Amino acid sequence: MRVLKTYARVFVADLDESLPLYETLVGASADLRFAFERAELAAVGDFLLIAGADDDVAPYRSTVGPVIVDDLDGLIAVVAGPSGAEVIGESESATGRFAYVRHPDGAVVEYVEWSPEVVASVLGTPKAGHPHG
Repeated sequence: MRVLKTYARVFVADLDESLPLYETLVGASADLRFAFERAELAAVGDFLLIAGADDDVAPYRSTVGPVIVDDLDGLIAVVAGPSGAEVIGESESATGRFAYVRHPDGAVVEYVEWSPEVVASVLGTPKAGHPHG
């Protein structure tokens, strides 16, 4: 199990209004843009912009991540094993599978295993011997 990418969450009022600044800062267009539950998300560089009504995004404000991993089941086995972390929710989204995990220190981290298509789109096609392959 390896961490492939980690995003900093940024809560914004309007995604269309905010995204151009982050694309300018990063020097690239958004890698991903999609709706999740009642929020709208865009990933650009190492930022994950989250837009929505305060009540709709409130549950995400107290969590860390997302942390993208290459093997969600392996991650869960590692953190829920000897460390005693608690899996508090596991599901699927437009980008793949994800789980919220409460670490023994109280931090709640969102871990995501992207679908192969999203990995290729965002990180490129893995090459033999490449860390992502």
